[in-house]
Amino acid sequence: MAKEQELKTKVKSVFDKSDGEFGANKICGILRKSQQKCSFKIVSGVMKDMKLSSKHNRRKNRSLTDSKKSRGDGFPNLVRDLLIIRPLQAVCSDITYIRSGEGWVYACVIKDICTGIILGQASSDRMKKELVIKAFLNANSRYHFKEGLIFHSDRGSQYTSKEFMDLLKMLKIKQSFSRVACPGDNAWAESFFATLKKCKIHFEFYPTRESVQFMMFEWIETVYNTYRVQARLGYLSPKSYAETLKAKTESLAKVS
Repeated sequence: MAKEQELKTKVKSVFDKSDGEFGANKICGILRKSQQKCSFKIVSGVMKDMKLSSKHNRRKNRSLTDSKKSRGDGFPNLVRDLLIIRPLQAVCSDITYIRSGEGWVYACVIKDICTGIILGQASSDRMKKELVIKAFLNANSRYHFKEGLIFHSDRGSQYTSKEFMDLLKMLKIKQSFSRVACPGDNAWAESFFATLKKCKIHFEFYPTRESVQFMMFEWIETVYNTYRVQARLGYLSPKSYAETLKAKTESLAKVS
C-alpha cells in the first residue's frame, strides 16, 4: 500500500506540473527517467482511479492557406525522404487562427524539425505575407540561419509570395513545400498547433488580441520549449534534447 500511495503521489505531482496536459504515456516516461519502476498500464490505472484525465479535445479546423496558384512544378518537397539529425538542418512553418474577444488572431510559428524548438513566432489580425516574413525574421534574428538550411511549409500564398521567396533566396535558404492535399507532409508544425489548442485554446477565453499574443509567447518560452516533454525526444523537452545533442557532438569532437 505504501508503494502504491507513493506512485499515486508522484503521478499526481507530474500531472499537476503539466497543468493537466500530460497523459499516462508521458507521465510514465518521466517517472521511468527518475528511476521509478512503472508501466503505461499501471500509470493509466492509477490515473483512472484518481480521476486524472489529460486535456484533450479533437476538433476539425478549416484550412487557412490557399494553394490553388501553387500547383505544378517548381514546389519541391525536400524533406520527404531526408534524414534530419541536426538542429537547424531544416525548419518548418505553419499558420493557425485563435479567437479573441476582439476577433481572430492569426499566428505563425517557425519550428526546428530536429529538436522541436519553436524558434520564432508572430501574430496579427490579418493573414498576409507580412505575418510569415515577421515570424521568419524573428527566428533568424535569434538563431542566425546558415546557408543551405531548408525551410518547409505548405503552398499557401503567404509562403509562395514573391517577397518571401526572394528573402529566402537572398539568404541562400532552400525552400521546400508539402505536396498538394497532404497535410501530413508538415506534421511537425501541425502537431505543435494541435498541442497548443488542446492545452491553451479550447479551454480558455482571451478577451483581447494582446492577451493571445502574451499567452503564445509565455507558453512557448516557459512551457513548450523548456518543460513539455515529447515521446519522440526520449521524454525530454525540446531545449533539453538540443542540449543533449550538443553535449554528444562536443564529446565526439574531443575523441576525434
